[in-house]
Amino acid sequence: MSNNANHDTANTTVIVGAGLAGWTLARELRALAPSMAITVVSADAGDFYSKPMLSNAFALKKSVEGLVSAPGQAQADKVGVQLMAGTDVQFIHTEDNTLATNHGPVPYRQLVLAIGADPIRLSMPGDTHVLSVNNWQDYAAFRLALDAAPNPQRARVLIMGAGLIGSEFANDLSTGGHEVHVVDPGDRPLGVLLAPEQSAGLQQALADLGVQFYFGTVAQRVETAPSGDKLVTLSNGAVITADVVLSAVGLRARTTLAQDSGLEVGRGIHVNELGQTTAPNVFALGDCAAYTSAAKPELFGGAPRGLPYVLPIMTAAKAMAKTLTGLPTPIVFAAMAVRVKTPAFPLSVQG
Repeated sequence: MSNNANHDTANTTVIVGAGLAGWTLARELRALAPSMAITVVSADAGDFYSKPMLSNAFALKKSVEGLVSAPGQAQADKVGVQLMAGTDVQFIHTEDNTLATNHGPVPYRQLVLAIGADPIRLSMPGDTHVLSVNNWQDYAAFRLALDAAPNPQRARVLIMGAGLIGSEFANDLSTGGHEVHVVDPGDRPLGVLLAPEQSAGLQQALADLGVQFYFGTVAQRVETAPSGDKLVTLSNGAVITADVVLSAVGLRARTTLAQDSGLEVGRGIHVNELGQTTAPNVFALGDCAAYTSAAKPELFGGAPRGLPYVLPIMTAAKAMAKTLTGLPTPIVFAAMAVRVKTPAFPLSVQG
């Protein structure tokens, strides 16, 4: 369907966001309700791709173009929904069920926010020289930076952060032939998720690939030398020379739109057991959501929390689709293993 598809717009279920969460929900809704009017609103082209592939594209021998499974319009046609590409949502008028966008008002009967999260940026001199990868367009820019290195086959890459994404990129880049340095304020990789013996095994496996770790310190400044080299000064005084600096220090849920529109937010957009926000007819899903059903007393004081992993997104989308089609279904997260994509030391951990 084109952007001009004939919809009864006031009776439409609108999904804002065309990432994994948005497209998964659209597919689940279409399976349950073949005649439901569904619109996917996307700030970009809405192309469908597997975000988890971004941190192991070298191992999969994927080009940037090969990461995209379907262009946005082709995906919309396949699922049978209207796609509004290049559309920025500026405000949610919850009193009359209308979105304010750069293309004018968009009415909805039910609204789902699947707007994702943003990379956390560290405030330091030279941070404009630091890249982050949160979508395939970011990954394309990252690959261009690698290709622009004096030795594109063995670029020097400094990764800030030894968590899940940082460790996966370290494995993938070193497998791809690059020189990898990892900086982290902790004392071991994946210190939050792994037991000490697992961290030790992962660290040794990555070190065997040539990855160099700098624990107990952080990057304080990034400067570009006349040669084009990136000079990264660490808090312990060391200076590391790199061609590319990649930040992998975590994500922060996108909550500004929801907060500005009067919805309750915290570490994400707060949703109840059905995925509904504090506004009527408005739901949230994926990396932007903080689920009541995922709250744990020992974490964040028992506040709703996010689960930025693939399986929770699938679980929540399946339950939410039933709710949106008239069968209220609580979102229940069973114990789920998170697969760490580090082929040098394969791991599954509890999410």
